[in-house]
Amino acid sequence: MKLPGPDHPIAILPQPGLVRVIVEGTVAAETRAALSLQEAGYLPVLYIPRADVLGAVRRSARRSHCPYKGDASYFDLVVGGSERADAAWSYEDPFPAVAAIRGHLAFYPGRVDAIEQG
Repeated sequence: MKLPGPDHPIAILPQPGLVRVIVEGTVAAETRAALSLQEAGYLPVLYIPRADVLGAVRRSARRSHCPYKGDASYFDLVVGGSERADAAWSYEDPFPAVAAIRGHLAFYPGRVDAIEQG
């Protein structure tokens, strides 16, 4: 486990306003309680509370590990007749420094049709 610091900063901030994930013209997730995780030189990632995911998510076999956040599980997203493989991920037992993202899902922008903010 690595700790965030000056050489690899991580900040988790409330994302103001409404966030929607769209698939095939259907709202797959909608929340006003998203978190924005800003890590080192990466683009910010929005994490949405699981309770606000309206589409069905199904755990996939994919797993990964981040030395700063922990083990990630991946999920297929099913909305209407559309299935998007490994469209979302979650740190179900994140390291203490990023504990705020527990119970949240993040979506790959390229595996959904849109992630709307504002």
